Amino acid sequence: MAFAKFSKIAVCCLTLVALTACGNTIRGMGRDTANAVDATQDAGRSVERAAQ
Repeated sequence: MAFAKFSKIAVCCLTLVALTACGNTIRGMGRDTANAVDATQDAGRSVERAAQ
């Protein structure tokens, strides 16, 4: 009986760790995407200034 209870607690803890890791990955991808957008906009401005 104690093993079954321990197993349930272990599964819950592992699930929480996995969800936390996913949240950090998604947050990092959002930052990377924002940085890529900023870099693209900066490059567009540079091209526009060079064309003038």
